[in-house]
Amino acid sequence: MNSIAIFCGSALGSDPLYAQIAKKVGQTLAARHQTLVYGGGRSGLMGIIADSALAAGGKVIGVIPRQLVNRELAHPHITKLFVVENMHERKTRMSELAQGFIAIPGGAGTLEEIFEQWTWAQLGIHKKPCAFLNVDGFYDDLLKFIYMTTEKGFTKARFSDALIVSDDLEEILRQFETYQPPEPKWGRSDQTDLVK
Repeated sequence: MNSIAIFCGSALGSDPLYAQIAKKVGQTLAARHQTLVYGGGRSGLMGIIADSALAAGGKVIGVIPRQLVNRELAHPHITKLFVVENMHERKTRMSELAQGFIAIPGGAGTLEEIFEQWTWAQLGIHKKPCAFLNVDGFYDDLLKFIYMTTEKGFTKARFSDALIVSDDLEEILRQFETYQPPEPKWGRSDQTDLVK
């Protein structure tokens, strides 16, 4: 896997641990010669992850909407910056560029981005892995909700099971290498599977 998309906060968060993790993620991808694909910003965890990857000799590709460039939020020193017209184009371009997706701590934007990629995987739009780097239990409650949607019949078990969850980035990247995508939601002819 040559390129990994990281979704993360444009803020630093309240715990210094989040910045430490972002720095480690950037360093790790650079050490593995994997291109970091991210939202193109210079603030918060986004800026830290890009700076750390660059400092470690890594390649960093950013994708940012024009409106945010105009607000001077674009990172000025990354390897390549794609400027797109809106958030929809941003997510599409990131999906095209990356071979896997990881959410580290962040807010609504981070969740929206990882959930869209996970949804696209369910629909068979792509066959790429999605993961949560569950730093210090950050995503515990969200994951409980996801598994509850499976119990209640709204998410097929094969899709919730396909999510990769770990507090260890190296473990996530190892699982990416052997990832087998589940069959798409509408890919089976037997309707009995719809309630599983």
